[in-house]
Amino acid sequence: MPTSQKPPEKMMFQLNLRRRGISDQAVLRAMEEIPRDQFVAAADRADAWRDSALGIACGQTISQPFVVAYMTEQLQLRRHHRVLEIGTGSGYQAAILSRLCRQVLTIERYRTLADSARARLEKLRCDNVEVMLGDGFDIPAGAGDFDRIIVTAAMEQIPDALAQRLEPEGVLIAPVGPHQGTQTLVRLVRTGGGFERKDLVDVRFVPALPGIAREL
Repeated sequence: MPTSQKPPEKMMFQLNLRRRGISDQAVLRAMEEIPRDQFVAAADRADAWRDSALGIACGQTISQPFVVAYMTEQLQLRRHHRVLEIGTGSGYQAAILSRLCRQVLTIERYRTLADSARARLEKLRCDNVEVMLGDGFDIPAGAGDFDRIIVTAAMEQIPDALAQRLEPEGVLIAPVGPHQGTQTLVRLVRTGGGFERKDLVDVRFVPALPGIAREL
């Protein structure tokens, strides 16, 4: 019998993230701890550890692992941070965030996705995540402000009302651009004089839409 075997998919998963430039050890640990195969459709579990986006319910997607890791790394999270995520989807990004900060509020417009994500997160004991069915363009005033905000669907522009929910020195990451086509991942930092914007990399996300979906 051969004495060597192909490395397990999870090992290749981590190696690929490192090769592509992810260096934050806390982010890499979180990516290793959270089982991505639990967030994809049963038919896609054989492909769960590949660096590719996969379809989920309601016409949405679970982002490719590199994009999840890159966006998370760009947030520069600390344990005391409170984070807002717009676009829960499968719940995978929220699960990663849960390992790196104090509290996550994640908002999803599709009830089916919100309910299934909540169940997954509870099963994995991501107890510091709250899943809310709601409109990502209309955050309830009672939700307060946030140290970090991450948007996981494409916005044609970042609403000022959303940027204003950042605490001082807070960071917002969002894909900005046309709904159909390529967007640019934007990093917005709230400073004493306003906001500093930095364009990062080109990405492709499903559109961020206002309101709560009437179906699904």
